[in-house]
Amino acid sequence: MGGQLHAQFQPCPAPQIQVPDGFVAETVFEVPREMGSWVALTKDALGRLIAADQGNSGLYLIELEAEHQKTVARKLPVEISGFQGLTWAFDSLYGMHNGNNGNGENGLYRIRDTNEDGLVDHAERLIPLNGSGEHGPHAVIPGPDGKSLYICSGNDTKLPEGITKSQVPRNWSEDLLLPRGWDPHGAGAGVLAPGGWIMKTDASGKQREVYSIGLRNQYDMAFNADGELFTYDSDMEWDFGTPWYRPTRVNHVISGAEFGWRSGTGKWPIYYEDSLPPILEIGPGSPVGMVFGYGTKFPARYQQALYLLDRTYGIIYTVHLSPSGSTYSAALETFATGQPMQVTDAVVGNDGALYFTVGGRGTQSTLYRIRYVGSDSTEPAILNQSHEERRAQRHQLEDHPYGSRQNLAEVFTRINSEDRFMRYAARIALESQPIDTWREQVLTDHSLTPMGRITCMIALARQGTPDDLPPLLSALSKINISLTDESTQLALLRAYQLALIRLGPVDGQWSEQLRTILDRSYPAKSYAANTELCQLLVYLNHPNVVSKTLALMRELGPEPVPDWGHFINRSNYGGTVGKMIADMPPTRAIQFALILRNQRDHWTPAEREEYFRFYIDAGKKSGGNSYSRFLSQIREDAIRTCTQSETIMLQDLISVSLVAPLPEGVPPRGPGRQWTRDDVLTTVGQRLSQRNYDRGRELYFAAACGKCHRFNGEGGTIGPDLSTVGKKFPLPDLIESIVEPSKVISNQYASHQMQTVDGKVLQGRIVEINDCYYIFSPDADAPPQVISKDNVEQIQLSPLSQMPVGLLDRLNSDEMKDLLAYLLSGGNPHAEVFH
Repeated sequence: MGGQLHAQFQPCPAPQIQVPDGFVAETVFEVPREMGSWVALTKDALGRLIAADQGNSGLYLIELEAEHQKTVARKLPVEISGFQGLTWAFDSLYGMHNGNNGNGENGLYRIRDTNEDGLVDHAERLIPLNGSGEHGPHAVIPGPDGKSLYICSGNDTKLPEGITKSQVPRNWSEDLLLPRGWDPHGAGAGVLAPGGWIMKTDASGKQREVYSIGLRNQYDMAFNADGELFTYDSDMEWDFGTPWYRPTRVNHVISGAEFGWRSGTGKWPIYYEDSLPPILEIGPGSPVGMVFGYGTKFPARYQQALYLLDRTYGIIYTVHLSPSGSTYSAALETFATGQPMQVTDAVVGNDGALYFTVGGRGTQSTLYRIRYVGSDSTEPAILNQSHEERRAQRHQLEDHPYGSRQNLAEVFTRINSEDRFMRYAARIALESQPIDTWREQVLTDHSLTPMGRITCMIALARQGTPDDLPPLLSALSKINISLTDESTQLALLRAYQLALIRLGPVDGQWSEQLRTILDRSYPAKSYAANTELCQLLVYLNHPNVVSKTLALMRELGPEPVPDWGHFINRSNYGGTVGKMIADMPPTRAIQFALILRNQRDHWTPAEREEYFRFYIDAGKKSGGNSYSRFLSQIREDAIRTCTQSETIMLQDLISVSLVAPLPEGVPPRGPGRQWTRDDVLTTVGQRLSQRNYDRGRELYFAAACGKCHRFNGEGGTIGPDLSTVGKKFPLPDLIESIVEPSKVISNQYASHQMQTVDGKVLQGRIVEINDCYYIFSPDADAPPQVISKDNVEQIQLSPLSQMPVGLLDRLNSDEMKDLLAYLLSGGNPHAEVFH
């Protein structure tokens, strides 16, 4: 059939992968290094698999020869690579090109077979995208209507030019009542709404419709049999221990959805009424591919499940969805695990098996499949069509051209719904109409429930003018906060915030009236309501807010483990996450401290002392890479609100470093050598055992690993947390990354070199914010340098890793084994490598 034959393998068992009873995991194809590291997988119209290398090796056609049980892989005759999403539609292969070099070639491509030999050979870019790297362009999938495509990108990718339509009202904004703090390492700094997005387009890429916004870094998407869209969004692991940490999550993505990701401390809590919540929060992880199980020859519950791939922990989850109102509830199950098993993408084969790839970041790739061989029936399952009418009602609200005149009677009926997804869709439909057609009705309609009226006021705040502020506040003030349930309270407080953000500021009369209304309700019964009341009262500079908030902080008690924390045994988080959960930082109190950093007035000396002493106590706890530096940054903001005499009085407290000192490692005994990857592999052998945990920990710091990397809750924060390297890196790849650190550099940790107009050369992570560049250095206590754009001559991405070469060259063979065993253990002294 043409094309170059590269390799062929016979399927064999994959014993390192654990699957439920009745299932088997098999190795289908071990990818030769010259074929790259596979991160995207799909199948063509004939059921043949197609895979994409993350780098420049190309696209590959994989055929399973059933008769001889062999796998054949051929490189496709098209000179393009670096796709992070692939799909087959409209007799073509579509791909989302994402080259890490940002060379201007990224975007949506259509790849066709022009000579009808069965191999795609010609690529055409349909939609250019300004973004690259691990938060760049990601997935492309066919729409359920058979006419459209859906594409998505992470939060480092701007929306393309030529947007023809938007289901999301296009006046999106940060909508933060108080100033946010950017990540102190610069991650996501300067990135504003819409953040990560999903867009709908046609086969030609000419129709470009914004479908959803406010995501962080969703790598993939999938439609269920009801035609509903889902995505699996990532967390920011550097935020562990902070109140703005958002765990990985499954989102039901309805038309016009906003999910409230904002950079730094600005992430919206899930209860904000102008956004939608996830249907499932999973916890730490690294979301990659996802696919529904339709077409698998599995038992019924697994045929209808949503399969999620987590690269960090080497897990494939199944999510079992149940219709609930106009959305779904979800239950999580671990389906497959392996160590290492750095999963990347999955697809259901025509033979009813689940195929998935491992790889990424230049690591060894393998194609696996999971088959069912048990005794349960694998007949096609009957789909659950319950709540179909509720979903149809929501679709009627969503099915409107933006700016058209919707049936307002229908909108006002649904805006009273207790179903949050229905109510959200009704508000978006309302905001899509000219405001003059509904402004008076939202202020006077007596059929509105308290939640319905609040939802209407949110719409008015988002679409109105400053002249709408007094009647809007008057309408809200008639709703008694103390007589409403928690969800209504939170919606009401958010409506007040949006009114002040979008239409404010308030005049003296309304300012005093709001102070009285809100102070009367503070403190409330719930932590969430107190958080929002505290923000409003700080914004309004209420004289009681300091004393009341400090009292709340004192009364919080031990920090509860987050809801996702009970998954620790299931996922064996260990390392930094496990250490944090074992001794939780004061997350709720940090939220109040963050808010109070804006309060200049109404402090007593004793209150100032109590407030700043809190930071010292919080700094003794452990969190993610940015935990300590966030605390330092927040404290610095608060110090700037102090008077000169207060600063002098507090000097002993505010000068204490909040960054834990590094443990001192016992120097290597040696004699060392100039280690190569192959030397280390030969020394380590097939299996590490009976190694010394304590010596491994000492060497971790003695070899300077701990200067830049956290591990098991200890160490620096410049590079990635290494607690999970044993789960996601095969040993040869782990060794290579240590010995040759510049071979593959994640763009999250790349450094830049800047040359200024006046001749200075500066090195570090460089982030653009407004009209300045912020240079984040490795020094944990140092604030970023700020350089104005007009003082910059040149900025270059450094080809060299911040990690120096030769860190291991002082170690002898036994020391090398102990250090690697420590890394593979994830910080668990009872791991197999120590027995």
